[in-house]
Amino acid sequence: MSLAINLEIKNNVLCIRLSGELDHHSADELRAKATKTIEEHDIHHIILNLEQLTFMDSSGLGVILGRYKQVKQKNGEMVVCAISPSVKRLFDMSGLFKIIRLEPTEAFALQRLGVA
Repeated sequence: MSLAINLEIKNNVLCIRLSGELDHHSADELRAKATKTIEEHDIHHIILNLEQLTFMDSSGLGVILGRYKQVKQKNGEMVVCAISPSVKRLFDMSGLFKIIRLEPTEAFALQRLGVA
């Protein structure tokens, strides 16, 4: 299965919705699309909606960490929402939740960033 990437901009927040599998085959495409959008639209925050993401490996974690660093340089924040149990376990084991906040829904994440 491949990865479907949906990007939507709300003010200075980039909502990234992923469905399918984020692995070394699809990580480069996500990295390129997200980086380009962040630079072209002066994005300061990212909401990562992983509700439909069925699988992620370490290359996916690397892409997410890279985009986190990109918005952190702009004093921005990354929020993950609607995460599946298997992907949540990977985030827990990697320690990403120490730097990236988890919210139950995209609406909560938008409120948290003051956009909703």
